[in-house]
Amino acid sequence: MKTAYIVKAYRTAVGKAPKGVFRFKRPDELAAETIQFMMDELPDFDKKRIDDVMVGNAMPEAEQGLNVGRLISLMGLKVEDVPGVTVNRYCASGLETIGMATAKIQSGMADCIIAGGAESMSFIPMGGYKPTPDYKVAAAGHEDYYWGMGLTAEAVANQYKISREDQDEFAYNSHMKALKAQAEGKFDKQIVPITVEQTFINENGKKETKSYVVKQDEGPRAGTSIAALSGLKPVFAADGSVTAGNSSQMSDGAAFVLIMSEDMVKELNLEPIARLVNFASSGVEPRIMGIGPVKAIPKALKQAGLELKDIDLVELNEAFASQSLAVIRELGLNPDIVNVNGGAIALGHPLGCTGAKLSVQLFDEMKRRGSKYGIVSMCVGTGQGSAGIYEVL
Repeated sequence: MKTAYIVKAYRTAVGKAPKGVFRFKRPDELAAETIQFMMDELPDFDKKRIDDVMVGNAMPEAEQGLNVGRLISLMGLKVEDVPGVTVNRYCASGLETIGMATAKIQSGMADCIIAGGAESMSFIPMGGYKPTPDYKVAAAGHEDYYWGMGLTAEAVANQYKISREDQDEFAYNSHMKALKAQAEGKFDKQIVPITVEQTFINENGKKETKSYVVKQDEGPRAGTSIAALSGLKPVFAADGSVTAGNSSQMSDGAAFVLIMSEDMVKELNLEPIARLVNFASSGVEPRIMGIGPVKAIPKALKQAGLELKDIDLVELNEAFASQSLAVIRELGLNPDIVNVNGGAIALGHPLGCTGAKLSVQLFDEMKRRGSKYGIVSMCVGTGQGSAGIYEVL
């Protein structure tokens, strides 16, 4: 089996949806500009040698439809020879593409693949424009197949006895860690600057266009407090504990990595960043989908011949504080190594982009610490969990 190495890894900043900094920026443009930036670091590389562009996306319709992966390949590489594919495992889509690309290279079916994800929750609403549940499935007693994510977060909070106070404290800490990381410039080198143009009618009644460069995640809130968070009303159940403040933010963003075979890495004299040791997904009861990593992480570790004690850092997607805390407690994770620079409650969760985004963040922090093994994991809508184990080189 061949060895596959990640040699480049970048992401955009993450904007709030639907009224944030990227509300006027199409997702295919976000992705294409990220890929352009990444490939500009290899000016002599023949882009026609790239075997595929694999794009994770959770809502592949409208501006994210028409096989947006192929459109992103055309727009980002500006050559017609490289195909593109769109991959959907909801919140794990961006990690799924890295797993698929790695496996293809390991098997000898490819030598070079761009993998990652992109999502605009400003352009495409949660659930898409026309959700169409099968009423026969619901009538047969499986309503939870179609439950909104907030209801599943409430179910996890109830089943695993996660208190409102613990959820709010977790959310507060996410913001504080993210703000500290921003202040220390920890995200600066991994974020691609994106120029956004906004056209509007000015005070004189004339059309005017202004542009601005986005280089920082929009989500972290310096003014938040435990008191403010505890004052928010539950939004999914009248007597619930899940609020807008202890849930992940709706977001826009893109993230990609460049993966090559060992032979190509040596030929081009490149320095690898990391390699994906293993990737695994598991199914869980849809009603408590947030617990998905509790099955996926042990599965990935077992297949890799590793144990939790071997893991130095964990990027666990904070879909909700309730499910994040349940996962940490059920697996016995050391909280000190989980989301050390904040998580999705503060930094955002751009669905199909998230797995790749968290991978980029993990590589940087592990490099800083001299760590060896790290995990990216998330719960997935309709009852799944995914986990990727990386070795940073």
